[in-house]
Amino acid sequence: MPEKYTIPDQTRIGHIHLKVADLDRSLAFYRDLLGFELTMMYGNQAAFISAGGYHHHIGLNTWQSKGFPPAPQQGVGLYHTAIVYPTRKDLAFVFNRLVEANYPLTGASDHGVSEAIYLNDPDENGVELYWDRPKELWPKTEDGLLEMFTNRLDLQDLLDCLNND
Repeated sequence: MPEKYTIPDQTRIGHIHLKVADLDRSLAFYRDLLGFELTMMYGNQAAFISAGGYHHHIGLNTWQSKGFPPAPQQGVGLYHTAIVYPTRKDLAFVFNRLVEANYPLTGASDHGVSEAIYLNDPDENGVELYWDRPKELWPKTEDGLLEMFTNRLDLQDLLDCLNND
């Protein structure tokens, strides 16, 4: 049996690459609505987008999916892409944009360690938008393990933080 290996603490997820049916429609969601910046187009078949100048956090392509319907909900595959915002106010800002665009949500939860908003992109890929509470505020059991839960997120309270300076 191989020696036990623990991944380094500095390891992170570099990017995701999504197969989409319509590149312009996906750019309208990820770039225009959520605010990612376009870093590169690969002809008219792929786009690379990022936050903060990274080469790309999300790749969108139509190489094997142009014009196709969404993948079936039941079955294996990507459950959702999670996008973490640096502050609660940043999450509130993007939530307000979704409200103003009348974009449908699939859920909103307080997980103790984080607050999250759930929705689907135009190809029905799940998307989680969230912020992490400071680590010292994460709920823990008596044994010191994380105690995550799923409670209803108070969306009005989230929006109200936009007016608290």
